[in-house]
Amino acid sequence: MSNSGKLYLVPTPIGNLGDITFRAVEILKSVDLILAEDTRTSGVLLKHYQISTPVQSFHAHNEHKKVQQVMDLLQGGKSIAQISDAGTPGISDPGFLLVREALSVEVEVESLPGATAFVPALIKSGFSCERFIFEGFLPHKKGRQSRINALKDESRTIIFYESPHRLLKTLDQLLEILGDRRISISRELTKKFEETVTGAISHVRQHFAEKTIKGEFVIVLEGAK
Repeated sequence: MSNSGKLYLVPTPIGNLGDITFRAVEILKSVDLILAEDTRTSGVLLKHYQISTPVQSFHAHNEHKKVQQVMDLLQGGKSIAQISDAGTPGISDPGFLLVREALSVEVEVESLPGATAFVPALIKSGFSCERFIFEGFLPHKKGRQSRINALKDESRTIIFYESPHRLLKTLDQLLEILGDRRISISRELTKKFEETVTGAISHVRQHFAEKTIKGEFVIVLEGAK
């Protein structure tokens, strides 16, 4: 292990480029290599902070092919930072596979604290933050309804991520299965058109049905009474 490098998991801003820590910038400047989910997206951030470290793509479609190459570099003493397009690697983004493999060969892993979209959405929802569960993205097709059904009696606050083109479908299913309980939906957090709408599911659905749905969405759902 003493001859191995180190793997850093570095959170990046979810929108506003100012939401990155000083240490995150220092790490990205000092490592030998940055693994990015999308090199073009990350290129904007890296250019903004004058980070000239070499960058390679590492995402859901190539991570299984490239993981051994990355392990070889780490075991050879290289320091590597992994970033996603936005937020913290491993939270509904690539990250888990690399961490698991690094730990299996006793490479040191350090995860920096930083931006994660569901945290500000949860806090500004007004729902209980003491106990909550994070469900990430619901299955696109198979298992979607059963996943929601399993949450019927969940008393903790429930958090989902959702894409624009599935938002209304998700709200319809939540309303049908869980009833017209309170919900808070945040979109485009930290960006110019940030918006949070809170109220009964039926009310919030009507709000989004009357406009063009754009952006990344965090759904925060009040737990069962």
